[in-house]
Amino acid sequence: MAESRPAAVSQPMLAVDRLTKQFGDFTAVDNLSFEVFEGEIIGLLGPNGSGKTTTIRMLLGLLHPTSGTATLLGHDIRTEAEIIRSKVGYMSQRFALYDELTADENLRFYAGVYGVQEAGRVEEVLEAIELTPMAAQRAGDLPIGWRQRLALGVAIVHRPVFVFLDEPTSGVDPIARRMFWNRIYDLAERGVTAVVTTHHMNEAEYCQRVGIMRRGRLLALDTPTDLKRKALRGEAWDVYAEPLLHGLNAIQGAPGVLRATLASDHLRAIAEPGFDAARLEANLRADGLAGVRLQRVQPTLEDVFLALASD
Repeated sequence: MAESRPAAVSQPMLAVDRLTKQFGDFTAVDNLSFEVFEGEIIGLLGPNGSGKTTTIRMLLGLLHPTSGTATLLGHDIRTEAEIIRSKVGYMSQRFALYDELTADENLRFYAGVYGVQEAGRVEEVLEAIELTPMAAQRAGDLPIGWRQRLALGVAIVHRPVFVFLDEPTSGVDPIARRMFWNRIYDLAERGVTAVVTTHHMNEAEYCQRVGIMRRGRLLALDTPTDLKRKALRGEAWDVYAEPLLHGLNAIQGAPGVLRATLASDHLRAIAEPGFDAARLEANLRADGLAGVRLQRVQPTLEDVFLALASD
């Protein structure tokens, strides 16, 4: 699938070319190539084990690639990793916080590590992440949503122009997840470029471009809208029928149905454009299924992922 790029012509802030990482016989990242431009919010979407974290660790110089190259902010990841880390923010899956220190003390510690001399910067960050009321609390005593905010504060205390956020909303509720994305948008409005990894399919909709990863490979990279348009060869339908497994067996292989899966309390079908929904509905009823109803819906990135993964 062709990758779309921002309309403005500019040098990429991140350029990755055939990056590969092997651990013995296992290939964790396989021939990865993509670019990220200034001001973008790029999502890397895929299940755990798809190579997202390994990719970030290579780009930060924390792991050495087996082959391939990449430059970040004009610096080679192999030879200039220390320079890169001084300019880039990184929020890892395991928040790099000191539990015995307060939120304020954690920020001051990392500000010192990065050589931040700016008076009032810690207070500014606490306010930006809405953590001022909790500044005197030990990091280890903070609920996960507040720890998440503090970890973001640590990642941006030195005013990086590029940030990696690795599964930043893992383990938090949907409301906290949405609030966190608001903060990512705030960073983008200030000119910060972000690469965000996630395994939440709906969360990737917030990104300007999304890379779909599976088994270490980048299957596609495009805007959410264009991914749905290019990757799906049909229309998305929600199918309601009871019992579910009977309904799934009935619609799999039905005329015009390209793919069918379970989706919570109903079924999800990708069907050829213009397929005969009324006929399928009648067939399901004739097959003894109850509560039969078909509804045309907008496709999701989960539909895209399943389509790409099955190719």
